Amino acid sequence: MQTADINNNNNDNKNNTLKKDNIEYLEVELLRSFIEDVFIKLNLSHKDAEIIADVLITSDLRGIDTHGVQRLMTYYERITNGIYNPKTKIDIVTESPTTAVIDGNCSMGHVIAYNAMKLAIKKAKKYGMGAVAVRNSTHFGIAGYYSLMAIKEGMIGIVTTNATPAVPPTFGIEPMLGTNPLTAGAPTDDRFPFLIDCATSIIQKGKIELFNRENLYLPEGVVLDHNGNPERDAGKIMKDLRNYQAALMPIGGEGGKASGYKGYGYSTLVEILSSALQEGVCLKETAGIEENGKTYLKVGHFFLAMNVKNFIPLKQFKKNTGKIMRSLRKSKKAPGKKRIYTAGEKEYEAESERKKIGIPVGKSIQNDIKRIQKELKLNKYKFSF
Repeated sequence: MQTADINNNNNDNKNNTLKKDNIEYLEVELLRSFIEDVFIKLNLSHKDAEIIADVLITSDLRGIDTHGVQRLMTYYERITNGIYNPKTKIDIVTESPTTAVIDGNCSMGHVIAYNAMKLAIKKAKKYGMGAVAVRNSTHFGIAGYYSLMAIKEGMIGIVTTNATPAVPPTFGIEPMLGTNPLTAGAPTDDRFPFLIDCATSIIQKGKIELFNRENLYLPEGVVLDHNGNPERDAGKIMKDLRNYQAALMPIGGEGGKASGYKGYGYSTLVEILSSALQEGVCLKETAGIEENGKTYLKVGHFFLAMNVKNFIPLKQFKKNTGKIMRSLRKSKKAPGKKRIYTAGEKEYEAESERKKIGIPVGKSIQNDIKRIQKELKLNKYKFSF
């Protein structure tokens, strides 16, 4: 094995994909159609299947390979095993002109999140701000997708979600918090918006899964075992995380030397916004809730849409935000560095490239696609692998 760079967004690569062998490039609309048909075969409505496919395709297009088609097998197995409810049932628990709490009834997180942000945007259009807290949801893909929904409407979009335990508190070793992304985006007058979409841990589980598929080691200090020693073997880490024998370090790392308490604190804020407002599951409860003899993997989310024009004309805001982005990119570069990026730039460039060349699919994902295709009898698709 070789050691992988876990934070490609800090180097000069154009996107955050990992270097892989045995890659096939799938035409975007072919893959989108296949994903939609998979979910339709699993008894989702056409509309819901389209939403989920768009979330996954958007992730892959933007170079976030951990949350695109790589996740298809996970969703497939969780639906077929009865862990996720394929039929959308969204209930409004409480509502005010600017806020709402909704219950997703353990149906597909992408669909729940899409509708929650739509509701937040609707409220923001009328009242300037809209906030929606969600309980009893499931994994919803990339959080940035829902911030982008707000951005497209001329708004600032903030999204959080909790997740299964993997991260300890500072000076602890017991996994208590999830990778808990804190995501925010804003429109600019540039070619792309500002969009920061990342976990509050140094690395997220999806990237460890990707490293395991590619037979790569992690650097030291990213994951610790239950004795507090560095753990680097991605396959072993996957097993140990399931048994709570390993923990992902928060942003800043272990202890207080590199200010790991900052990542821990932001992760806790995400946990509060994603569970306390809506009386949802929190901390270790996200590892599974037993109901009627079945274990359900539930999480909560929070969505905030802020209508820019209630503060300042949208055109002026875009200009102001664009100025900040351009000034950062034009600032003095470190020795040997050719370029400074702003959040959302690499994803924009990856999307531009992948729309032309297709979405890269490694050998293990090819095998997933072939298995699903065979089991669901989706014989109309002819792949090159």
